[in-house]
Amino acid sequence: MKVVILCGGQGTRLREHTETLPKPMCAIGDQPLIWHIMRIYAHFGVKEFVLCLGYKGWKIREYFLNFRSMTSDWTICLGDAGITYHDPLVEADWTVTLAETGEDTMTGARIWKVRKYLEGDEPFCVTYGDGVADIDVRKLIAFHREQGTVGTITAVHPVSRYGQVQFAGNKALGFQEKAFDEAEWVNGGFMVFDGTRVWEYFNDDKNLVLENGPLPAMVEAKQLSVYRHGGFWMGMDTAHEFTLLNDLWKSGQPPWRIWDV
Repeated sequence: MKVVILCGGQGTRLREHTETLPKPMCAIGDQPLIWHIMRIYAHFGVKEFVLCLGYKGWKIREYFLNFRSMTSDWTICLGDAGITYHDPLVEADWTVTLAETGEDTMTGARIWKVRKYLEGDEPFCVTYGDGVADIDVRKLIAFHREQGTVGTITAVHPVSRYGQVQFAGNKALGFQEKAFDEAEWVNGGFMVFDGTRVWEYFNDDKNLVLENGPLPAMVEAKQLSVYRHGGFWMGMDTAHEFTLLNDLWKSGQPPWRIWDV
C-alpha cells in the first residue's frame, strides 16, 4: 500500500519558518516534520510514499537526494569520489516518489495529479504534511476495509492553540495545553481511499479542494467512514505549535514516536 502526502501548501500562518522552507521541511528535533510522518507509516509497514510537491518543492527534493550522506557517517576517496557509508539505514527499504503538482494547486487536484503513481485498484492512504499522531495505521486500514466505503477519514481531538491558565486568587500558577471538548472532532488527515471508486469524486480542476469537493460528495453518497482516534494528534499550523512539537521531542517522550528508537 502507498501513502500520498500533501506537501505543496505555502504555510502562510507559519511564515517566519516557511519563508525559506516548505512547511513539511520545518525541523522537529534534527529531522523535518515530513520524516516524522513517514516514520509513523513505516512503523506499520507502509513504506511506499508519493509526495505531492508545490511551494519550494526543490527543498524536499534536495533533502531526499542527500538523505544518506546527511544521516550517516561516511568516508570519501577524493580521487574517484567513491563513498563508503558506515551506518545502517533504517529507511533503506523506503521508496519515495517526488511528484511536482504545482505551487497553486489545491489539495484535491494534487491527489488527482499523482493517480498515475498509485497501483490500480489497491487502496491508498492520504495525509497532510503537517500533522503527527500516535495512530495505529494498521487498525485504520483494517477499519476502512471493514466499512466498504470509498473513503475513511480520521477524526481527532486536537490540542488547543491556547493554554489553559491555572491560578489561585490573583496569582498565576502555570499554563497547560488542553484538548478540545470530547464532543468536538476534526479531520486529522490519516485517510484511506478505495483505489478504484474514489476517482469518481476527483477531476483535473486545479482549484479542487479535497475538503470542499470530494469529501462532502462522499458524505452525500454515504461513502465516507470516520475512524475515531482518541489519542495524541497535533498539526503544525502556527509558530506556537512548532515550538510545542519541538519541546515534546526534546522531552525524550514525544507521543507520536511509536517506532523503535
